[in-house]
Amino acid sequence: MNKIGILGSGSWATALAKISTENQNKINWYVRKEEFKTYFLTHQHNPKYLSQVNFDLDLVNMYTDINEFVQQTDILILATPSPYVRSILEPITVSLENKIVFIATKGIISEGLQLVSDFLHDSYGIPYEQLGTISGPCHAEEVAMENLSYLTFACLNETTSQLFKAKMQCEYIQTTTSTDLLGAELGAVIKNIYAIAGGIAHGLRFGDNFMAILMSNAIREMKKVLDVLYPTDNRDIKESAYLGDLLVTGYSTFSRNRMFGNMIGKGYTVKAAQMEMNMIAEGYYASACLRDLLQKQGISLDLPIIESIYDILYNKKRASVAFESLCEKLD
Repeated sequence: MNKIGILGSGSWATALAKISTENQNKINWYVRKEEFKTYFLTHQHNPKYLSQVNFDLDLVNMYTDINEFVQQTDILILATPSPYVRSILEPITVSLENKIVFIATKGIISEGLQLVSDFLHDSYGIPYEQLGTISGPCHAEEVAMENLSYLTFACLNETTSQLFKAKMQCEYIQTTTSTDLLGAELGAVIKNIYAIAGGIAHGLRFGDNFMAILMSNAIREMKKVLDVLYPTDNRDIKESAYLGDLLVTGYSTFSRNRMFGNMIGKGYTVKAAQMEMNMIAEGYYASACLRDLLQKQGISLDLPIIESIYDILYNKKRASVAFESLCEKLD
């Protein structure tokens, strides 16, 4: 486990690149656009996201050839939005057999309705023991400010997660490990749906009292989904990878999913909110993918928050009407 490589050029990819270089680790960084590479090598920062973070160019090898990048990288951190995972990996022709991949993507692959780890296993033959997932609670913007933040690395191979933990922990990043690979990954997907719910509640001028009820119901809903799809005796839903990540995403003004929901609550259409944000709100895609995944597997669960968000986003139900009904189902 020598060289870490980042795939992606967004805010979370940039934050993870910053963390990865804190211990003077030299990293590889793959981006699609040659213009990004040229700008970065000239100005030492991302041109669009977290531009206040300056990098030591001696610690960063920038690539636009993904096959060359993969060949020179031992641990790949996949930090691209889920709608783009297939297209960003499609040009790879070299073997991924001996690579370790940590997934920082918070979404489901819509074609096939798979978690990214399942997609990598099925499509690229990567053993689950060589896969990991990165969970919060941790916002990219607070990493940029070097505010104390926490990361959980979930991996079936505990030796791998411990070695990765040692590389990523620094003065402002505390780390822990877990063996709940699929549960932690799905939890990071689902919390974005609840963050949209929190944003809608704020846009509708619901107060803190309601938000507390919304989040306490949300963590119970999340547990239902995780327990039926990926049952295990080793999961504590109150741990920071689940409850902590849910809370920061649901409450923080840095949360793009909460921001998206806030616009919907204020009366924006889905399309208008997406255009104004100019960023991916993963919870929008997750709400449809999760519903389809449960239906595909013939699973019926009482999930009033998730169902309400789906109705608002995809069935064009008015947010105020949907939440009036939702309020009666929460306790």
